[in-house]
Amino acid sequence: MVKEKKAHDLSEITVEEILRALYELQLVDSATDKIRILRGELPLEVQDLEDEIAGLETRVANLEEEVKGYNDAVSKKKNEIVDAENLIKKYEEQQKNVRNNREFDSLSKEIEFQTLEIELCEKRIKEFTGKADEKNKIIEESKSVLEERKQDLEDKKGELDEIIADTQKEEEEMIKKSDRIQKLIEPRLLTAYQRIRTNARNGLAVVPIERDACGGCFNKIPPQRQLDIKSRKKIIVCEYCGRILVDDEIVPKEEG
Repeated sequence: MVKEKKAHDLSEITVEEILRALYELQLVDSATDKIRILRGELPLEVQDLEDEIAGLETRVANLEEEVKGYNDAVSKKKNEIVDAENLIKKYEEQQKNVRNNREFDSLSKEIEFQTLEIELCEKRIKEFTGKADEKNKIIEESKSVLEERKQDLEDKKGELDEIIADTQKEEEEMIKKSDRIQKLIEPRLLTAYQRIRTNARNGLAVVPIERDACGGCFNKIPPQRQLDIKSRKKIIVCEYCGRILVDDEIVPKEEG
């Protein structure tokens, strides 16, 4: 374990200590990666299910609002029918007391108009009811899918919670250890480490030489360059993959 130093002592850290810190940081971060790999795609699956459920709930709410609109429209048309029927009764009563044919015909036209209004309202009621029925059918189907997705989410969350419960303490310890080591590395170098790690397929930014080759891309390292790496006098990166190279003895095997 690299000895901890205060932030203002970073300038006093030797290149060898920096290399040890970087390699130890890599080991800790790789261990954290393995813990997270155990969770697999579960976090993404949970997020996808949560998004899908939110979408379905929004869809159902919108459909229910549409159905309410159709039902309100039906009620309005039924009221209009009642009003039209009352007018027809009124006009029919007035016809009994007309003084001439012109008044009778005028009332007859009003009755005919209100009768057409009733027919139009009944047609609209039929249309609105049909559309409401269609929407209700979609609502029932959506609710059925919604219940299935909620059950799926509950199952996935259960799996994820179980894995997290088994690994959370270890992960938290690794994260704290990583934070402690990061304080030993100057910000510019730490940023470079994190950038390389992000771009590397396996998350390896610092690798030892293995069988005369880079432990990351497995390209051969010339003997003189290997000696430079082993001297631990400067930070050397692989000319092929850009990873930071260390000799395989910089950290005891049991710590790796």
